[in-house]
Amino acid sequence: MDQVLHFTVPQRDGRGRVVRLGPVLDLVQSAHDYPPAIGKLLAEALVLAALLGSLLKDRDSQLTMQAQTEAGVVDMLVCDYRNGELRGYIRHDEARYAQLPEEPALGDLLGKGYLAITFDLAVTGQRYQGVVPLEGESLSEACAHYFVQSEQVPTLIRVASHKGKDGHWVAGGLLIQHLPEGEEGRERLHVQLDHPQWDHLAALAGTTSDAELTDRDLPLDTLVWRLFHEESEVRVLEDEALTRGCRCSPEHYRQILSRFAPEELAEMRDEAGVITVDCAFCSKLFPIEIEGKV
Repeated sequence: MDQVLHFTVPQRDGRGRVVRLGPVLDLVQSAHDYPPAIGKLLAEALVLAALLGSLLKDRDSQLTMQAQTEAGVVDMLVCDYRNGELRGYIRHDEARYAQLPEEPALGDLLGKGYLAITFDLAVTGQRYQGVVPLEGESLSEACAHYFVQSEQVPTLIRVASHKGKDGHWVAGGLLIQHLPEGEEGRERLHVQLDHPQWDHLAALAGTTSDAELTDRDLPLDTLVWRLFHEESEVRVLEDEALTRGCRCSPEHYRQILSRFAPEELAEMRDEAGVITVDCAFCSKLFPIEIEGKV
């Protein structure tokens, strides 16, 4: 549980990731009392953050996924991944949510909007961002569309999640991509979605069931083997532990507040001269004192 497994299918020019979350998902969800459909949306977003973030090669690089919406019950969704650490948060209108059907569609929750996927590369300091519309039936579809549109990489993504009768969450996901002739990180003039090797990979990966993705007792390498055991070679490269990674701390917020002008800080202070910062990710309050600025 709480890990991502990297694998490749060399003869098909394929690379993939498979993820399963359990206790980490419970911990992230426990910061807020999310209603069922909002909790399920956050579970999907965290799995996607792990799938996409684990594509980063360099330590300290970061993947951030953020949805901005209009006329939706959810007006903000943000998740990020760095060094195996995940965090996420959803802000929603409770009154409007109560008016939705028991199992609302993605459009009911998000309305119209877009999904921004940002890669911050630690070694070069470069930032790459792609923006795609929030269309289709899931966030997974929007992410797959991002890779076709922005990266020119044929991509299939499957995600499933559920909250058990014991009150614990479990979620899993699979990402498979086709890199023609093994190329990676090179500019492409077009993407060939009907390449026979990709058709084959997508057909096999598409047989993944929700039950397999969320089966706590099914090892991730066994799941990969089930899908691709007829291939001449499947390489399991590494597995990576995933943790809840809210990076909030008094020192972090003190550094951020030090950038504000004295008059702005004065407006933030309470009667005791303390600025209280509320972390949306972990729902903790941090009383901060900034000396030397009045």
